[in-house]
Amino acid sequence: MSETPHLTFDPDQAGMSKGHLVVPKGADSEPLPLPVLSFNKGEGPRLLITAGCHGNELEGPIVARRILDWLPRLQECGRVILVPVLNPPALKAWSRNSPGDGLNLNRVFPGRGDGSISERIADAVSRVLLPMVDTVFDLHSFGPRWEFAPASTTHPIADADLMSKTLRMSEAFKLPVTLVWEGPDTRGMFDTLAHSQGKIFVCLELGGGAVGTDNLAVAETGIRNALIALGIVRGKAEYPTFRQQKSSRTLKTFSSDQLKSPERGIFEPRCSVFDEVKQGDLIGILHPLDPCSSMPIDIRARTTSIVCGVKSGVPVDVNDELALLARPLHS
Repeated sequence: MSETPHLTFDPDQAGMSKGHLVVPKGADSEPLPLPVLSFNKGEGPRLLITAGCHGNELEGPIVARRILDWLPRLQECGRVILVPVLNPPALKAWSRNSPGDGLNLNRVFPGRGDGSISERIADAVSRVLLPMVDTVFDLHSFGPRWEFAPASTTHPIADADLMSKTLRMSEAFKLPVTLVWEGPDTRGMFDTLAHSQGKIFVCLELGGGAVGTDNLAVAETGIRNALIALGIVRGKAEYPTFRQQKSSRTLKTFSSDQLKSPERGIFEPRCSVFDEVKQGDLIGILHPLDPCSSMPIDIRARTTSIVCGVKSGVPVDVNDELALLARPLHS
């Protein structure tokens, strides 16, 4: 068996092909086969769709499987490579991080061929799949502890031309939110690696909380819209219905817009996604674990903004994120 990552099929073969991306064995595991499907219709855009990077974000793997129902029938050109589950060990454990090494797969790119299982998965994707494409859609969600609107997201990119192309691609999904997200640290992220190579990369946050049919339908429609915009499939793009509305807004958020818990407690949200708030408005209440010795703490908006995501009523630790606020990008 090869000691380097490799595909078990020829992705240049016309039509649909399927097999595995083999992640070589290491000190912590045997070889790991990642299921891969290739849809090749010749000349045109080259797209990689990945899902299941974090094992507790189930919307992506479900939507990836839904794509199989219509992509072969609607595809007109180009190549789509689909990886329905990027991190099978994390999915089996229903865990954000890989259970074997405790690492967040989306913080170790480009990975290491002689590293732990997470680093070897990242290395295999970086060396085998990423060079084959010019655009990447990575399907995530905010997980079971959040209320979050389906969104296409990108981080700020130093290359102005690539930033413009990436933003246009993000908006082509026509999801309820297009979010330009300035996070505190993007080192080791899949999108940072792709952007450094001049590739368009859009991260999709496909809702949060319980996996529901409405968010899945919104996500599937958004991905079809993006494939139409690329020219890969035929059809007419449409705004998906979210909370009885068909619209999209482009927002920006900064590190300071992430409201965090000052201490351990139980967070009670007092707002919902898309609420418009002003400075000082109540976002939620943190109830300390010992109500006899501490008073509830009000969590308030720091500036006029839009609620993009809010944590469900759950126990939280110090510095846990409680809410994500944003404001119009073109304001």
